Amino acid sequence: MTKSEPRQDKSPSQLIEERIKELADWRGQMLGRLRALVKEADPEVIEEWKWRGVPVWSHHGLICTGETYKEVVKMTFAKGASLNDPSGLFNASLEGNTRRAIDFREGQEIDEAALKALVRAAVALNKSKARN
Repeated sequence: MTKSEPRQDKSPSQLIEERIKELADWRGQMLGRLRALVKEADPEVIEEWKWRGVPVWSHHGLICTGETYKEVVKMTFAKGASLNDPSGLFNASLEGNTRRAIDFREGQEIDEAALKALVRAAVALNKSKARN
């Protein structure tokens, strides 16, 4: 499948699965692992497909995205600047007032416990700001 082919007949989860398979290298493996960790951290997470092919995870609002580039797989947390990051995972997009990101490189180990804690914190922040 090419990026230009229509994908309206598929669910966001199916599209994310296809993206992981399309990459067929370390980036696909990394994106797949990050996806699994987000789902472990929040079993109620909603998967979305936005902005012409970006995997997005939401729960009472956007949690984070999973973007793939040549050298990195980037997880951008929509409200990352408002999150406590005691493990220092955020290493990109540090200058903004809202977002924060984590760039994962080939062969990099994931601090799974810290990443899941960050996802849970993002969900808690979204819930605290949700309108009832």
